[in-house]
Amino acid sequence: MLKKILIVLAGFVLVVALLGVVKFAQLKTLSSQPHTMPASAVTTTEARLATWRPTLDEIATLAPVEGVMLGADADGIISRIAVENGASVKAGDLILEFDTTVEKAQLNSAESKLALARVDLKRSTELLAKNTVSQSEFDQVAAQLKQTEADAGALRAQLEKKIVRAPFDGRVGIRLVNVGQFVSRGSPLLPLQKLNPMYVNFTIPQRNLPQVALDQTVDVKIDAFGDRAFTGKITAINPEVDASSRNLSVQATVENPGEVLRAGMFARVEVQLPASTPSIVLPATAVSYASYGDFVFIVEKMKDKTGAEYLGVRQQLVKLGDTRGDLVAILDGVKPGEQVVTSGVFKLHNAAPVQVNNDAQPTSSATPKPANT
Repeated sequence: MLKKILIVLAGFVLVVALLGVVKFAQLKTLSSQPHTMPASAVTTTEARLATWRPTLDEIATLAPVEGVMLGADADGIISRIAVENGASVKAGDLILEFDTTVEKAQLNSAESKLALARVDLKRSTELLAKNTVSQSEFDQVAAQLKQTEADAGALRAQLEKKIVRAPFDGRVGIRLVNVGQFVSRGSPLLPLQKLNPMYVNFTIPQRNLPQVALDQTVDVKIDAFGDRAFTGKITAINPEVDASSRNLSVQATVENPGEVLRAGMFARVEVQLPASTPSIVLPATAVSYASYGDFVFIVEKMKDKTGAEYLGVRQQLVKLGDTRGDLVAILDGVKPGEQVVTSGVFKLHNAAPVQVNNDAQPTSSATPKPANT
């Protein structure tokens, strides 16, 4: 029995030894052969020079060139409203009137006294020429005339305060009062705004002040009108920088002939800056961002350890410029005509072999329009 067990163990050891020798020979054969990594499939694009007109993008608010909330200049009851809500008016047009029954009666009384005072002055002048009245009596009559004229003038001014007229051309808003309502002095009545042209108010950082000047062109875009741009020019730059934010207030003026723009609208402003020098423009997907520096992969022919030629990539540090949509400007590191990897950069390393397949390219537009999801 023991003999049989020893024979079985000896056979098992012999088989294991033979397997080990065979495996060792296989590993030795594989190690003697050159090892090559499989090529990664990538897409590429040719580096081209492009000139971007740089812009300064800021958030803005629209404001009317002229706009006020008309208010009551005196206490009283509203007797007439001469315009409808939203109506267009000219400077001097009647907006509304207050009840002036008492003031008109007082003015009639004052004008009667004024007429009598003028007669008295004429009579006193004639009597003074004949030395019938003294100079002091004549002076009293003359002073009484001036007092009566002043009283009548004050009443006329009071009557004018009871009539509200448009101070400039514009469009009235929704009134806040109604006929028969009593309002006190200073109470708001209705808004009036001139909507053409419109002011565009925005701020810029102080570092951008040298790039902004009067008459510089701006494009104003508002969400309500999609991609439609309203073109205007910078008309005012505040001479003082805000000490808390270090920003500078800038005002542009845009034409609004159809009065489609409204005061208080939220807007985006693009200030067109002077043209810059041409630079390389690549899809943003070509750039790999890292803490030690941003880089791209440039495709070129390389040689392996045995001298065999293959298509590989060279890792190249780059200096980035402005971005516009899906594109980014490369200020340094890439030359025109070089083939740059645009997709698949996450799986690459320096000198890695690649296989170029440009059948499907990533999107690269300066003005992308993402689909609604």
